[in-house]
Formats: sequence, C-alpha cells, structure tokens
Amino acid sequence: MAGNHAQNLLVDADDTLWENNIYFERVIAAVQKMLRPIGATPEEFRARLDQAERRHIVTHGYGTENFTRSLVMTFEGFLPAGAAPDQTVKVRELGLGIMNHPMEILDGVPETLEYLSVRHKLFLVTKGNPDEQSRKIEESRLGSYFSGIEILSEKNAAAFHALVQKHSWEHDRTWMIGNSPRSDINPAISAGIRAVYIPHPHTWALEHEEPVQHPLMMELERFSDLRHHF
Repeated sequence: MAGNHAQNLLVDADDTLWENNIYFERVIAAVQKMLRPIGATPEEFRARLDQAERRHIVTHGYGTENFTRSLVMTFEGFLPAGAAPDQTVKVRELGLGIMNHPMEILDGVPETLEYLSVRHKLFLVTKGNPDEQSRKIEESRLGSYFSGIEILSEKNAAAFHALVQKHSWEHDRTWMIGNSPRSDINPAISAGIRAVYIPHPHTWALEHEEPVQHPLMMELERFSDLRHHF
C-alpha cells in the first residue's frame, strides 16, 4: 500500500512498541482488592478513578506520578474516618512502583523497526511526561531506529498539523502507527495524514474510541505485519 517511495512513519510508543497499561491495570486491581473489606465495588472504584484522571490530566498531564495522584485521592475517598495512614502509603508505593518495572518490548518490534528504518523515515511520536518517556525510550534501546523523537503533551489533530509543518512532511506519504484510536488514529486522519491501527488488548480505558472508517486508515493485527505493507 505504501508504494515504492520512502514514507514518513510516525510510531507510537506505549502499548505499540512496549507494554505499558498492563502495569497500571495490575495496580488498580490490587487497590480494588484492598477496598473489598469495606464494601467498595471494583466498578465504583474504577469509575471514580477514571473521573479523577480526566480532571487531573487537564492540569497535571500524563505519567505515572499523575496517575498515582489520582489513585491515592480516589482510594482515600473510600476510606472510613480514622483509617490507618499506612494503607494510603501502600497505595502510593504501588502506583509509583510502576516506574521501576522492567521494560517489556512487544513481539517482533526490534526486527520490524530494523527492517523499516532502512526503507523509510521513522519518527517516534509519543505523549506524556517528558522525563518518564525519555527514560523509557532509553531503556528500550530502540531510539537508534528513529530519525527523530517527539514527546508531546497531547496527541490531537492540532499537534499532528504542527508536526507536519515542522518537518515539512507530505500528507500522503506520512503515517501515524499506534494502538489508540483517540490519540493515534482519529486525530491523524483529521489532520489529513494516513494511519495504521494496531489494536492492543489492554489499551487504557481513557483512550477508547471507535476508530474512524476511512480510506486513509488500515488495521493490522500485529506490529510485525508492517513489513508486509511498507
């Protein structure tokens, strides 16, 4: 589909190149279990947590520290008066502990990036806390495959428009590759560039959105399938 000409391939990071959201889900499950003895249902806790994260993202952005802030505040909202403070300390440690989790690169990613990088221009385009994302990129040892790295505060149509202008990319030769309809696929299409949707079974709930059905978008089952199209 890409033709014989070199393309600009913009590649998402979290849950596209490496595992990310599963660590957050495990922490959430552990906190939900802690609240069961006082009668708090997992569904109620998750609903309040999602609401807290939506509020805090506006002012604090993304990242593990900001997730932990929402996690602790939501947890404390369920505790009865006089609850022991050590429970809150444990929840905070669980949240921040995500940053110490070893990197898990998804199957086929290094080989596919190596294959693509000699044929096309690759750019890593992620969002989140700059320090945290930079650390993950360094630990992944995948940065050398990319001609450039962009760490954005948000991935929306305006951000993609700005990137296209900054790099002088041709719209019909530029593709956003990622797992999130909300942050990768739909805004890229809105900005007039192409998109490759690679679903991940554990994409963050706040990234859920129906991917637009559009001639500029294709869906693949796994990252390594990119080698059949580019």
